[in-house]
Amino acid sequence: MNGKAGPRAATTRTRLDRGRGALGPALELVHTGRAPTRAVLTAELGITRATAGAVAAELAALGLIRVDAHPNAAGAQGRPSHRLEVAEDGPVALAAQVHADGFRAALVGLGGRIVATAPGCGTVGADPAKVLGSVVEAGAELLRQTGRRCVGAGLAVPSAVTEPEGLALNPLHLDWSAGAPVREVFAERVRAAGITGPVFAANDINLAALAEHRHGAGRGSRQLLCVATGHRGVGGALVLDGRLHTGSSGLALEVGHLTVRPEGHPCHCGSRGCLDVETDPPAFLMAAGRAEGPEVSQLQQAVDLIRTRYPADPAVRTAVEKLIERLGLGLAGLVNILNPDRIILGGLHRALFEAAPERLRAVVADRSLWGRSGGVPILACTLDHSSLVGAAEVAWQPVLDDPLAALT
Repeated sequence: MNGKAGPRAATTRTRLDRGRGALGPALELVHTGRAPTRAVLTAELGITRATAGAVAAELAALGLIRVDAHPNAAGAQGRPSHRLEVAEDGPVALAAQVHADGFRAALVGLGGRIVATAPGCGTVGADPAKVLGSVVEAGAELLRQTGRRCVGAGLAVPSAVTEPEGLALNPLHLDWSAGAPVREVFAERVRAAGITGPVFAANDINLAALAEHRHGAGRGSRQLLCVATGHRGVGGALVLDGRLHTGSSGLALEVGHLTVRPEGHPCHCGSRGCLDVETDPPAFLMAAGRAEGPEVSQLQQAVDLIRTRYPADPAVRTAVEKLIERLGLGLAGLVNILNPDRIILGGLHRALFEAAPERLRAVVADRSLWGRSGGVPILACTLDHSSLVGAAEVAWQPVLDDPLAALT
């Protein structure tokens, strides 16, 4: 018996050694839903079926995926293939988001699945250390309640974040000083809470775009442009071949400061008529003649107005038309410069697009060279809490790059 088991074990180990470099790519394929079966995994990675089996078994042993022992033979030819899924009870990443109207913490597993969230807080003070301490405390409590292993932590903030320093360069809609060391402070609070693993911080729209590319409306795009409103202001992001384009120091795609109305409102950047102040929730409420409500955020109030009062309410209809013209002009300029293969819109921009999709598409096509030549697909973002999911994505990235090194 021992003589037979030894060679078999050695063969399995040899296959795994040959496929060790495929562990990360294999995990990413399952994570993003592109390898639902072992047969697809084999084809995508260009490895043998035996090696794919060894790779899948190792990822399962690490607690990252589940290999279905009862293969689905429906429609299959030849030997049916085992199904591959992320492990529902596997490790999680701690995701945190801070915005003008509050903060939230969540635990996010592979596949972009939110496992647990802590109730959001509606007050963000002037001291980043206190705010980040509170959001980490909320996340640590979720970890205690669920008993999950944590692979790392990611933070989304409404500011450009420098690389590699991790400074929030322009937290304009928070009462924080320019250049606040958010990643360092966040990491200190994470370590103080006893949470291990790498720690990251990035711009909230960048992270939303990354999440949408992997799990939402951006799947399959090679040059994905995301433009979205936060609770205040406008942000943009570009995902090229699956990776965020952040420029030389993390500050690329500050699309909110494109001028779309030269005679418009003064912007925080010193210019006038920027997307940031012409197409965000406060701009919409002003155009619709509505005051900010005391019970909900300006973003939620603006989105609710569009979804419940457009087109019946003349003031809301006029506001939608105005902002679509401004947004379309900005998107056309970005199309001319970047030539993306897809545009996705989030926040208030998603609601504007859903209200009058053909009108926005027409404005972009009319104002852009590439639009006239066939049009760039424009879609609404599909994920809830996309910035939180994106914050988890950057925390998961070391595991996706090298599961064995990250977890063992």
